[in-house]
Order: sequence, then C-alpha cells, then structure tokens
Amino acid sequence: MANKIVVVFVHGWSVTNTDTYGGLPARLSAEARALGIDIQLEEIYLGRYISFHDEVRVSDISRAFSTAVEDQLSDILKAGNRFICITHSTGGPVIRDWWHRYYQTDPKNGICPMSHLIMLAPANFGSTLAQLGKSRISRIKSWFAGVEPGQGVLDWLELGSSEAWDLNVDWINSSDASQVDPDRVFLFVLTGQSIDRTLYDNLNSYTGELGSDGIVRVAAANLNSTYIKLEQETPKPGKKGVFIANELKVKTIKQAPNTAMRIISGKSHSGKDMGIIRSVKETLNDPKSKETVDAVLACIQVQTNDQYMALSGRFMSETETVQKNELIEVETHLLKSDTYFIHDRFSMVIFRVQDDKGHPVTDYDLILTAGPDADPNHLPVGFFMDRQRNHVNPEVITYYFNRDIMKGTKAAKIKNGMTLREGTTGAEMLGFQLKARPNTGFVHYLPCEIKASQEMLETAIHGNSTTLIDICLRRVVRKNVFRLDKLTSPVKPDFKNTKPGDEIVE
Repeated sequence: MANKIVVVFVHGWSVTNTDTYGGLPARLSAEARALGIDIQLEEIYLGRYISFHDEVRVSDISRAFSTAVEDQLSDILKAGNRFICITHSTGGPVIRDWWHRYYQTDPKNGICPMSHLIMLAPANFGSTLAQLGKSRISRIKSWFAGVEPGQGVLDWLELGSSEAWDLNVDWINSSDASQVDPDRVFLFVLTGQSIDRTLYDNLNSYTGELGSDGIVRVAAANLNSTYIKLEQETPKPGKKGVFIANELKVKTIKQAPNTAMRIISGKSHSGKDMGIIRSVKETLNDPKSKETVDAVLACIQVQTNDQYMALSGRFMSETETVQKNELIEVETHLLKSDTYFIHDRFSMVIFRVQDDKGHPVTDYDLILTAGPDADPNHLPVGFFMDRQRNHVNPEVITYYFNRDIMKGTKAAKIKNGMTLREGTTGAEMLGFQLKARPNTGFVHYLPCEIKASQEMLETAIHGNSTTLIDICLRRVVRKNVFRLDKLTSPVKPDFKNTKPGDEIVE
C-alpha cells in the first residue's frame, strides 16, 4: 500500500456546491485512522464542474477534467502516485468517459493516473428522469436545488443515448485482463434501492420506482451488463414470389468484464437523511453511515486482482442479503392502513434497431413473446414495468422488466403471515417479433422474429442488470429504383408511374 493516497471526489449533475459530498471526505479520513488501516488520505480534492449550461456535454467535462488533473495533480503524479476517484451520480459516466477517451482507446498515454474508480449511484446507463425536460425535472426537489439542468448532459443521461450506448458497448467488448488490473483501473459500483418517501414527487412516479434509488435504477448503475446482436436473414422468395426474411439470428453475445457491485441497504440517490453520499456523517458513531463508509474503505484497500475478485464475490453475497432483507417495505400511516412495497429484482433491456446499411429504423413495433408458440399472451402478468423511447435517437427503446416475475417468484408474506403476493410462474422462454415500416414500396423492411427460447430468456434478462440488444434489419431495395433504357428506343420512357416491381437488389 502506498504511503500517500490522493482521493478526488467528483459530484453529480447540476450540483452548484460541494455540500453534496456530505461528511464522507472527513469520515473516510477519520475511519482510516481509527481502524489503523495503512492508508493516508492526506489530500482530498473536491472536484467541481459546470453541468447546468446547455452547451456543455459530457465529453466537454471529461476533457476539462483531463486538464484539471494535469494542472492540479501534476506534482503528485510526477512523484509516482496515482489517485482514487470517488464519484456520485453523473460523476461516474463523466470519469468513465475521461478514462475511455484518454487511456482505454489511446495506449500512448500510458498507465491511467487513476487507480480506483468508486462510483456511488452512477447513472452508467442513464436515468428515466432525463426525458422529462429541463423545466420539469428542475422542480424535482430530491435532485435539484432550483437549478435548471443543462441540455447537453441531459441528452447523455436519457436512456439509450448514442453516447452512453457507445461507451457501454466498448466497455462490454473489453476484456477483464486489459481493463480491471493493477496497471489499469479497479472499478466499483455502490448504489441503493430505497426510496426516500419524504422526497417522493407525486407528479412523477419515476421518483418512487421500484428497483431504483428514486433517480437511477440499480440496473442502470450496474456495469455487469450484456451485449447481444441480432441480424435478420437474407431475403428469399416465398410463396407467389413474395420475398420473406422471417428469422432473426444471434450474431454476437458478449458479457461485460466483472465489476464489483454492492447494493447499500436503506440508501436513496440523494437527500441528507437517506442519500448514499450526502447522508454520511463525519462522526464515527453514526451507524447509518457505517455500511457506506465500510464499503468505500474496502474498495480503497484493493491492490491486486485476487483482492478485487474476492471483494467482488463478497459484495455479491452482501447484495443478495440486502435484497432479501429489503424484499418487503412497509410504509406506516397515522390514519390509514399501512402501504406495502415488494422490492423485486429488475432488468433493463435497451433495443437499438438499424438496417444493414447503418440507417436508423425509427418506425417499428417490437413485440415480446413467450412459450413454445412464441405467443405474447404467454408472458407472466406483472412482468412489464416501463417503456421509454429515446427522443434524440428514436431507433432506441428501453424496456424495464420485473426480472423476478419474469423468472417466477415465491409467495411474498409479511411477519403476521399475511400473503402480499402468491407465488408466480415465470415465462420460461423469451422471444422478439419486429415489424418495421415502411413495409412496402421501393425501399422497405420485412417482418422478422427470433423464436421464444429459454436460452434467450437466460441471456437477455438478468437481475439488477442492463442488456443492450442491437437488431440489424435487411434494407430491401427494389430493382426498379434504377433502370437503364436504350437511347435508340422509339418511345421515350415515362417512369413517373413506375411500380416497385417484384425483383430486389442483391
């Protein structure tokens, strides 16, 4: 362990002061000394960046962060030290973009000066709230303090944004050995799944969404994700010469490198009482802060791959315990019956539909199927939670599933034996049907599907996780789009009323 550890804190989106860090910086220093851990948090930099101007994008912030590191940490880095970065919310994607932009894709820059990236409640795959619009979202008191968010960062945070898609696909396609390594960066995700009911916005149900911390879904924070590419088969003549291309075939399945991920019990995204970072108190005798602080300290102490894998396994086990203990939430009321919430595990699936020429396909029906007959009616009741289309990239649509209902659940009971929900039977299979438009004319698309199967269900739906599914359709071009007529023809051709015809371009 190095004698000197530099910790850089990077806040979230539309923060205007460093109060958002709560007592965590001072608490980390105090805990390290009290426990006799061989680390010294001698220098803590409270990062601040501007995100509430429309022209500022995530890539701009990461470029500015690179300059800030060079300008303000140069002496420390020249002495052979690397820094640990602790982020909150949008700070996670900002630093991931910086790391990817300057070190993962540019080996000539050498070893990244950041050794650990500890992300608290990171919006790695975005947030459902980002689509609500600037003026509306700025009124949500659980996230903002009278600050209207900047559109540039807001666009990145919208589910399925092209910037987030590219960053996450590159991450999924990377390998464990090249990314999570002592000479690279140790990554950690710490997030909550609790809702601070005192901050719930009655006009926006997303602030009370199960499987989230009120702002970011657990599945959107977790980097343990999956990429699937499906390609439509080549069109071929069917009955009466009509071309068909019914089958979607699996081209690629890729799992992301293992990332240590821990759900912290009783924590929401923000707020001084339950916020995963802001609620941390400076004093050592604050029990509500202990779980968060202990997890951060455990991350800081990792120095080898073996230690990383061991902590990752421990976090997985602790997360299972937290989710078991938090399965049923009871909200008590003074003059009416208690309210119960069942905290299942959820899965997010983001679909992007393009054709084989790279054109976005923005008008389509995507239908989920299940059972041996690939029937939408065989899907379990209550599995579907939300759907959101990206407004900048309408070829991208995000589905939010109750993973436990999708796979089947046991009965949910409270202490007095009352059953809140009977046991459910899962889907057992999953498939997709796609009907894109235009479906006639000179250039069009043909309907296709991937039949429901257990393999697709197991591959695409993971608890607390996101799956990116690329669907590539065949762009069907009719031969009559372009014809050559002989100049010697006695009749001048009139092609104003030309029909698409029956033949297609190979």
